[in-house]
Amino acid sequence: MPGLAGAALRRLGLYARLTRMDKPIGIALLLWPTLGALWLAAGGWPGWRNLIVFVLGTVLMRAAGCVVNDVADRRFDGHVARTAGRVLARGELGVREALVLAAVLAALAALSLPLLPRADTPLAFAAVGIAASYPYFKRFFPLPQAWLGLAFSFGIPMAYAAVQARVAPEAWVLLALNLFWVLAYDTEYAMVDRPDDLRIGIRSSAIWFGRADVLAVALSYAVYLGGVAVFARLQGLGLPFALGWAVALACALLHLYWIRGRRPELCLRAFRHNHWLGLALFLGIVADTSLRR
Repeated sequence: MPGLAGAALRRLGLYARLTRMDKPIGIALLLWPTLGALWLAAGGWPGWRNLIVFVLGTVLMRAAGCVVNDVADRRFDGHVARTAGRVLARGELGVREALVLAAVLAALAALSLPLLPRADTPLAFAAVGIAASYPYFKRFFPLPQAWLGLAFSFGIPMAYAAVQARVAPEAWVLLALNLFWVLAYDTEYAMVDRPDDLRIGIRSSAIWFGRADVLAVALSYAVYLGGVAVFARLQGLGLPFALGWAVALACALLHLYWIRGRRPELCLRAFRHNHWLGLALFLGIVADTSLRR
């Protein structure tokens, strides 16, 4: 029995690594814009049901997406320093078992769909399709981070549909702006792997931008934060949001300082620090909408 328990715990540990539950930064980067959209759509507190559905759905679908990504990249990951220790690259789990796990996670996420308006169903399927196809875009598309940005932004229209039973035009505006944030932080991430990606033939924004990579990240942050500021003004958000926006701007400037020399460890630090940028904007939305009610 102790041997079985140990084996089960080891299996769970492998599943946690495969689904990146040990690295929750991806959950945060998905969650903050989605929750911000929930609060904006509701004009404040969106209710416990919406909050729980979107938090759980985000966690489950991000986990399933990580599994699908690792299945697709299993023959490449072993040749990249950052990903060489991944479960499938090391052969610690089989592909069939990984795909079953992804299917179970996606099925658990789908259980929440009956709790949401019908307008969310086609959006959910579109989000799954985009996320599942992302790993293959790296084979031929020169800017796969833009496709990832679309996948990472679909929680925004889904949040509006959940609250308003329709997707308001401003949801698509927020989705378009969020693409630039994803492009900024995932280019920072891609800068870490650039030498290995060049060697094995994987496409990335860091490779496509070349020596203009830092400038591209700066412009992406500028479009995102500038657009969000205009959007907030048009939506009537005031000083509480402005304070959160100022913190987000400070985070972006710090990231640019870190990545200016293109040192891999600092580029990775900048990527991970985007959690605080997203959190600052979300807290600004919560504070502002709470005071207006």
